[in-house]
Amino acid sequence: MTTKRIDPPRGAGERESLRSYLDFHRATLAMKTDGLSDEELRRQSMPPSTLSLLGLVRHMAEVERTWFRRVINGEDIPLVWSSKGNYQEAYDATGATRAEAFGAWQEEVVHARRIEQAAESLDVTGYQPRWGEDVSLRLVMLHLIHEYARHNGHADLLREGIDGTVGA
Repeated sequence: MTTKRIDPPRGAGERESLRSYLDFHRATLAMKTDGLSDEELRRQSMPPSTLSLLGLVRHMAEVERTWFRRVINGEDIPLVWSSKGNYQEAYDATGATRAEAFGAWQEEVVHARRIEQAAESLDVTGYQPRWGEDVSLRLVMLHLIHEYARHNGHADLLREGIDGTVGA
């Protein structure tokens, strides 16, 4: 599987720019996992850390679900991998598969895109209980860009530790 990644436009408006950068970072995470087996995706290549590429994909499914479905859309749904609301459980990829993790992640990305596109503006708000305040769709999109960018840096190091692949 080879992931295609499109560079964000350089002269777009705010919403298109946010959407494009978010999709760019989503594609980057997928690129970091291209061609790896389930075993390689589960490999914890930076001991003593237990972080793995598959754990990152699972975590980002939770992030997408939380910020778009739970916060912006107000859906009362549990996390994907924790009935107790423990975000750390997603990182445990023991026994997880590419199909399971990517299936959940891609499903959440589809929901996120639908919610973002249906919103009348970036000023639409949802309640973030952890912060105890309303947040705008604009902030959510910026937060996800930040979250992906940070974790894509982790993915770079993890991938290099697995097979030496660097860049992108």
